[in-house]
Amino acid sequence: ERAKELGIEVIVTDHHLPGEILPDAVAIVNPNQRGDRFPSKNLAGVGVIFYLMIALRATLQQVDWFSRQGISVPKLTDLLDYVALGTIADVVPLDHNNRILVQQGILRIQKGLANPGVKALIAVAQKEEEKITSADLGYSLGPRLNAAGRLEDMSIGIDCLLADTEDVAFSIAYKLDTLNRARRELEEKTSQEAIDFVEQTSHTQNGLGLCLYQPSWHQGIVGLVASRMKEKLHRPVIAFARSGEETLKGSARSIRGLHIRDVLATIAVGYPRLIEKFGGHAMAAGLSLPMRNLPFFSKVFTEQVNKELASANLEPVIETDGALCDAEITIEMALLLETSGPWGQHFPEPVFDGVFYLL
Repeated sequence: ERAKELGIEVIVTDHHLPGEILPDAVAIVNPNQRGDRFPSKNLAGVGVIFYLMIALRATLQQVDWFSRQGISVPKLTDLLDYVALGTIADVVPLDHNNRILVQQGILRIQKGLANPGVKALIAVAQKEEEKITSADLGYSLGPRLNAAGRLEDMSIGIDCLLADTEDVAFSIAYKLDTLNRARRELEEKTSQEAIDFVEQTSHTQNGLGLCLYQPSWHQGIVGLVASRMKEKLHRPVIAFARSGEETLKGSARSIRGLHIRDVLATIAVGYPRLIEKFGGHAMAAGLSLPMRNLPFFSKVFTEQVNKELASANLEPVIETDGALCDAEITIEMALLLETSGPWGQHFPEPVFDGVFYLL
């Protein structure tokens, strides 16, 4: 709104499920908008802007803009390491399109063609470029980038990615590594507090949904805590932290069988002033609400989850690909599995089970 008042034209790119009221922008680029014909609906934010840049480049080429400016046509393949990192770190489903984007980005990294910021993150994470995998992007590089936004300022991570030289990138990457260590310590402390809270109040926690809050919790950590508690309890969890004197921000994580954003949407319709704002996906969402509303929201959330979630969904299931026969337990099979990725959300690495004798 402010940009519009100043006469600035704004284009919004997004990949989340849109709300009922959309920003009054010049254009909104989102594959999940009603009526959008882009076939891949699982793009991460980085994928959306990548395709927008491809379209912009094509349009500028059609009007001969680059030659008239005396500049070469940009090679957008140089950005595929960013696209791979962002797609994996955002934990979007690895559908056919996203797997292509991630695989091409990983191949560039393995060939030593990554941008300086990505190279620096790989080095401080003590990984090898030629052996990098999607798991490394998700569990080693992503958390270091995210640590800046969780504990200090997300611009630190952006500065690392945009660094022109390896010297500058390395100095920022080391700072991100330090922040990530602090994040891990804070996450461990907060998670233990959440576990203690649940154990102390288990006699009052009769519902299938769970809301957690402690005044000391850090806003940048509650998403991680919600994820941990969801995995531990196999129940939908929302963890809250203070955002100002009178507002709470919550991070929600769900389990299979419950669309968490739809739950919040139903609550928002039934109780219009209970939630200030919310958004997200089937498995993860964010929201904010007045602190005074938390007790009633917790009650309504539990009631809505109880209504939508059958108790059978609370039984954790380990899905496997079965047993391997003796002839399949070979180095060749291990190498085949290693090179058949990228693995990730909705395209998990194979898991095998069996009975083994240890000699």
